[in-house]
Amino acid sequence: MDKRWIFDGHIAGIGTASGLRAVVGLWQGSPFGPFADAMVELPSGRRILLAPTAEVADFVAAVYNFDEIRVVDIGVQHAGGALTLDAGHLQLRAALGARTALGMAARLIPRALAVHPRWLQAISPLAARLSPGVRTAGTAGGGRREYYGVTDLHRIDAATVSWDGIDAGALAAVRPAVGFGFSSVPPQPGIARVRTTVEGHPVTLR
Repeated sequence: MDKRWIFDGHIAGIGTASGLRAVVGLWQGSPFGPFADAMVELPSGRRILLAPTAEVADFVAAVYNFDEIRVVDIGVQHAGGALTLDAGHLQLRAALGARTALGMAARLIPRALAVHPRWLQAISPLAARLSPGVRTAGTAGGGRREYYGVTDLHRIDAATVSWDGIDAGALAAVRPAVGFGFSSVPPQPGIARVRTTVEGHPVTLR
């Protein structure tokens, strides 16, 4: 029997001059309780998941594609126009900016509609035209279906990022698009308010 998992929170997407790209999930509501995770694509193309528990790692790895999975302590703060993340190998400090034009448009859509899978399936082609690499509906791992309902979006204006203690360089566009799943984050670094819905076969957890 199909199952549905819902995650409410934020997704931040950041690129760097070195070519390292990171997608950070800040989940205030989820089947696993509040948590944060990070997906990192190194300049070599190697995709690494940083997860706070084995249970979260098992679920995320069943939905997305990675070359390596690491369970690490993750500390995160998102307040006062700043985002900070300490995730072992990945250190991030970001200054958040103004709401984008897409964020303003998203706020005009009633939330119940904006996060509904049928709506997200219908608008996915439009989302791809407005923001290259972005999809709002698609197929996830194991033939599951996944939907991203964005209700707000702010720029990231500045950031310092390091990987294994080495500075990853200045903030840059998320290019090439990340390859963890069917959708990338927008090319412009930003943080989105989002509801992610995953539907399909149950995931086996440790």
